[in-house]
Amino acid sequence: MIQLNLPAIRYRTKIEDGRSYIFDPFRKKFVFLTPEEWVRQHFVLYLVSFKGYPAGRMGNEVSLSLNHRRFRCDTVIYDRNGSPLVIVEYKAPSVSLTKTVFEQAANYNIALKVKYLVISNGLSHHCCRIDYEEMRFEFLNDIPDYSAL
Repeated sequence: MIQLNLPAIRYRTKIEDGRSYIFDPFRKKFVFLTPEEWVRQHFVLYLVSFKGYPAGRMGNEVSLSLNHRRFRCDTVIYDRNGSPLVIVEYKAPSVSLTKTVFEQAANYNIALKVKYLVISNGLSHHCCRIDYEEMRFEFLNDIPDYSAL
């Protein structure tokens, strides 16, 4: 897998039927190792290890319903009351982080109404805070620590 712009992590992999899998400690199972999954595993462990995000308040592949359609948010981070606080959308390192990618995460937010949206392809990471009173997005220079959310 490609070297990412994230700290190195410790991970477990296995090969089964010629396919590679990586252990997801949040879902507590091995999942198919795609480039996007490689980014997810690095990013969530970065958030826990370097930004103070509580592992128990993070969910990977969170299902939601929007306009009678089912979607999956790559990662949802919750506040201490169990309310959604952050949506993180991952793309493979080969995928550019365009307006379309950001809009995908913003569309999920119609259902969740989080305060922060994050997108990452493992090489570039963007975070914005949503100001519902002013109805605008404020792009941040860095991913905030959990305590600052």
